Amino acid sequence: MGSVNRAQLFTTGVNTRVIHHKENFSEETGSIMPPIFPTSTFVHGNDGGFDYTRSGNPNFRILESVLSDLEECQFASVFSSGVAAITAIVSSLKAGDLILCEENLYGCTVRLFEQVFKSFGLETLWIDFTKSNFQEVISNHKPAMIWIESPTNPLLKIIDIEEICDFSNKMQIPVVVDNTFATPLLQKPLKLGATLSLTSTTKYINGHSDALGGAVCTESSVWRDKLNFAQKALGLNPSPFDCWLITRGIKTLPLRLERQINNAFKIANQLVDNPVIKSVRYPFRPDHPQYKLAKRQMMSGGAIVTATVNASQSQTYSFCKSLRFFKMAESLGGIESLVCHPSTMTHASVSKETKLKIGITDSLIRFSVGCENIEDLSADLNQALGIIS
Repeated sequence: MGSVNRAQLFTTGVNTRVIHHKENFSEETGSIMPPIFPTSTFVHGNDGGFDYTRSGNPNFRILESVLSDLEECQFASVFSSGVAAITAIVSSLKAGDLILCEENLYGCTVRLFEQVFKSFGLETLWIDFTKSNFQEVISNHKPAMIWIESPTNPLLKIIDIEEICDFSNKMQIPVVVDNTFATPLLQKPLKLGATLSLTSTTKYINGHSDALGGAVCTESSVWRDKLNFAQKALGLNPSPFDCWLITRGIKTLPLRLERQINNAFKIANQLVDNPVIKSVRYPFRPDHPQYKLAKRQMMSGGAIVTATVNASQSQTYSFCKSLRFFKMAESLGGIESLVCHPSTMTHASVSKETKLKIGITDSLIRFSVGCENIEDLSADLNQALGIIS
């Protein structure tokens, strides 16, 4: 795609682009919503070049078109889940390769690296990218890939993506950024120099807790081909129906996220003022350790709030269970508010020693703030906090 066309492509606003996407396969019928293509196979020689849904489907292509437009990049590849997207990337590596990882990654990412890929000869090295001299580590170990999240799950650390990519790109080391918490609306890793921008489309992109999906965006045609090969060869493809649901969900992403962010900022401020709460993490509060970086790198602070309670594990559990509108559940990013106990839920598979080392304690809780009325969420928190005060 030429530079003139690409420049013209993103002149309309993001709300308009996620609604009026480029591909919809509805030309013949005039259907406003794209149809679902629940077929396993296609007649040879069709105009779309489709042959078998494991290696491509119109609903995949529609969603990929919307995601690449949202990320403002050339290519997107969709998968059956965020974990499938991770698997697709890692399948490009070989035994003996080293992945240099931020020490605070999503628990299932850690489990994949330490309990699955390790048995195939892949090595991992975990460092704190907010403190470590990563240039020295990269130079000494020469990793095959660098893997980071920002904000991290669940501690909401902000990693300097541009600084890492500037150094790594000179050494031709690909950088993967898990952008699930931020979404392309708040942060564009590829614009900051990342090779691959990964997201679990299950979360904010879909936003309704009714479909699983994952995606990887890139400007590299070489990586696009690797990812599409993995999708087909490893059977990592999503279902047409899930892609349809996610395409529908993404149309309201800007509206949902605006409401969620406003609610989250108010929730963070409310928690700080409560004596039961020991500490609060929210990227756009001045007391966040990487506040200045967050303000420079992100458009807003997101809709996740992490807090530590002055309570035991059992009291922390009681607090979570006593909430009415914050349902205690895995996942995040939906229109409904959720509360999670990372130590025993999202990061249950991480060793106790590692959790304590990086700060995931039994009194840590993570709020995924939804679209409810802020007055109701605030009252819900107050009544639950009163139980352990």
